[in-house]
Amino acid sequence: MQKKIIALAIAAAVSAPAFAETMNVNIYGTADLSYDFIDTGTSAAGVAGVNKRNVSSNVSKIGFKGSSKDMGRGFVAIWQVEQQINMDNNGGNTFATRNTFAGLKSDSAGTVLLGRHDTPYKLSTRKLDPFGDSIADNRALLGGSTGTVTAGVITAAKSAGTSFDGRQPDVLAYISPSMSGLTGAIAYVNLTETNTTAAQQDNSALSLAGMYNADPFYGSLGYEEHKLDTFRAGGKESAWKLGLGYTMDAFALGFVYENTSDNLGGAAAASVGAGCAAQAAGTDCFGHNAYFLAGTYQIGSGAIKAAYGKAGQLGSTPNSGANQFTLGYDHIIDKNFKLYAIYSRISNDIGSRYAFTQSSAAASTIVGAGASPSVVSLGMKYSF
Repeated sequence: MQKKIIALAIAAAVSAPAFAETMNVNIYGTADLSYDFIDTGTSAAGVAGVNKRNVSSNVSKIGFKGSSKDMGRGFVAIWQVEQQINMDNNGGNTFATRNTFAGLKSDSAGTVLLGRHDTPYKLSTRKLDPFGDSIADNRALLGGSTGTVTAGVITAAKSAGTSFDGRQPDVLAYISPSMSGLTGAIAYVNLTETNTTAAQQDNSALSLAGMYNADPFYGSLGYEEHKLDTFRAGGKESAWKLGLGYTMDAFALGFVYENTSDNLGGAAAASVGAGCAAQAAGTDCFGHNAYFLAGTYQIGSGAIKAAYGKAGQLGSTPNSGANQFTLGYDHIIDKNFKLYAIYSRISNDIGSRYAFTQSSAAASTIVGAGASPSVVSLGMKYSF
């Protein structure tokens, strides 16, 4: 027995340097669960929705990240693997579906990364939404998202192609170092990596952003363009947005304005829906304006939050706008744990059907055109 203990001690001592070399890994994550009281509303055609109660997972996630030692001239290799976990059920759980990449970083030269990552356009205004990653996230109305095409009809769409405010695969990105508070970012995305012949049309995305952060002020400008040749020759959609933030003592204010446009009129119905396909070639099908305004006021260990967002008419489709009102309260238990309460309502025009996003319960809030879903969400969030 004594010999075995000595042998184990020697083995541990010999392997310690190699073991330490592989231990440069940080584990982090969020467990965010809520009990939601959902009313899906009544459609413009008079079809009644449903009142229900859901246990919901709100962007709960786990991640692993690390970096190498200084490889000279301040450069280090970096990597990250991150996965969203639906803690209320196992639906959609796979691996590495969130920001997952390898890259090279320097404090003086910036960061280059390859993999799956949030676009610069998305990053430019995420910090301005106090309800981000909850069922009341402002991406219910902003950001553009791919619609669902069923029998040639596109529904619940703010864009026809890939999401503007998205996390894309096949990303090559560069993020500059901060220069007196100013940071720039650019990313290129291949959206048709499975092409094998020259006859196949290709889709791609280019995303740009500039962000200025000098307390108490924050400002950002983002632009993103999607080349959509598979929709029709020369097809494209684009978006730009402005973000402004101001923090003063206990009060914080955030504002986002967004404009999108496209030339997808007359494209194939299977891609853009029957209504857009029937329009004149090159017309703007889903282009619109949207804005979002939010405020947070800290009171002791709590915070009162309110937000209002509005999306305008999609292209030439009448009565296709919506607005969203949200009110919430956070109670901070410690730096890692909080309790929260949220009320949010989306009021759709009779020709639109916007719904909540980001929560595992969000998909079940989509009903008929003109319905206005609402939710009361009581939750807890632990970050590590």
